[in-house]
Amino acid sequence: MRPILLALVLTILLAGQGLANEVRIVDVEALQQQDGRYSFSVTLKHADNGWDHYADRWQVLGPGGVVLGDRVLMHPHVNEQPFTRGLSGIAIPAGLKSVSVRAHDKVHGNGPKLFEVSLPGR
Repeated sequence: MRPILLALVLTILLAGQGLANEVRIVDVEALQQQDGRYSFSVTLKHADNGWDHYADRWQVLGPGGVVLGDRVLMHPHVNEQPFTRGLSGIAIPAGLKSVSVRAHDKVHGNGPKLFEVSLPGR
């Protein structure tokens, strides 16, 4: 195989492995609370391998990427995959019918895909 072609194939394979280690949102559930605020349960999947590389946060986003809620994850979940964590008391601006959720890990930063969720009661 020619060196340039071999280098291209290796680059594609290694890039694919890097993407496979990014945090992925499996599911999101939004519930309207009594006071009109919302609670979210977010299920993440990530190849956590210790304190240097783990899913460390997820955020609820409004239009333009405005952060409405931020759930910091304080430790790796090496033996708990996928895992679900919640956040309540999130104020959602009037008129919004849906929000997006993004996840973050310590190595890759924000995950490649947003998860859009419809807001019940809107």
